[in-house]
Amino acid sequence: MGKQQGKFWPQVRAMIWEKAEELFMAEQARTMDFYNRPEKCELREGGYFHEAKLIVLRNLWREKKGLHIAEEE
Repeated sequence: MGKQQGKFWPQVRAMIWEKAEELFMAEQARTMDFYNRPEKCELREGGYFHEAKLIVLRNLWREKKGLHIAEEE
């Protein structure tokens, strides 16, 4: 019997990757260094995955508590 897949983390992980890519592309637009979709390793190495993880988890926590969800700082 295999390990059961949870519902929370797979969904949240997808949100984190999406936000990391969004942060990466926003940085590229600011520096006018236009780029194709980044590889996951680039998102991790550039710190975008970590930053996105903090944003997504903070927003989910605020949403659960009924607080205002802030835009990226």
